[in-house]
Amino acid sequence: MDTTQIMAFTLVASLLVISPGPNGLLIAKTTPLSGKRAGFANIAGFLTAFYLHGALSLFGISVILTQSAEAFLAVKVLGAIYLVWIGLKALINAFTSHKSQMPPPASQASNHKKTLIKAYLEGFLTNTLNPKVSLFYLAAFPQFIPAGDNALWYGMLLVSIHALINTLWFSTMVLLLARLSTFTKEHIMQKLLNGITGIIFIGFGAKLMTLHTD
Repeated sequence: MDTTQIMAFTLVASLLVISPGPNGLLIAKTTPLSGKRAGFANIAGFLTAFYLHGALSLFGISVILTQSAEAFLAVKVLGAIYLVWIGLKALINAFTSHKSQMPPPASQASNHKKTLIKAYLEGFLTNTLNPKVSLFYLAAFPQFIPAGDNALWYGMLLVSIHALINTLWFSTMVLLLARLSTFTKEHIMQKLLNGITGIIFIGFGAKLMTLHTD
């Protein structure tokens, strides 16, 4: 693998990362409502999913998604359902939430831990169940890996580059959104943010159902 291949992959991966999609929307929902650490937990979930997709691609397991229409459809439906579910939860919160009260001190640590775990799992599942991420690692990703004994090492290097780009881009987004936390903690703004992100997530889920492998 030469420098030109690495730069070409970096460009392709960067365009994928910065293009509007569920990841950016999830960060935009999580950080203002749950805090900066929850936003970084989202990112940790993204990265875990990338390494999973990369490993499956390198070992040839996930190739069934492109060879089997049924398998691809199953992943597509699960991903769409998950995005719609996130959207519906946000809409329900928008219409049913009341002004929050501070929890008792003894429960604050437990609630905070649950929030971080939830944010991590949302980030992980949003990418694991996204066929577009699978197709990236099945179609574009292998083209940048030279044949030979070092293919596995080069593949992990490319996954790490993709992960680094994600970390830099979405960490910047988290830090910027965290500055707006005081504004977005207003009850009316929380309801508005939940409503908007809920509608968009449902839209992403509906759009995902139209995705084809060809």
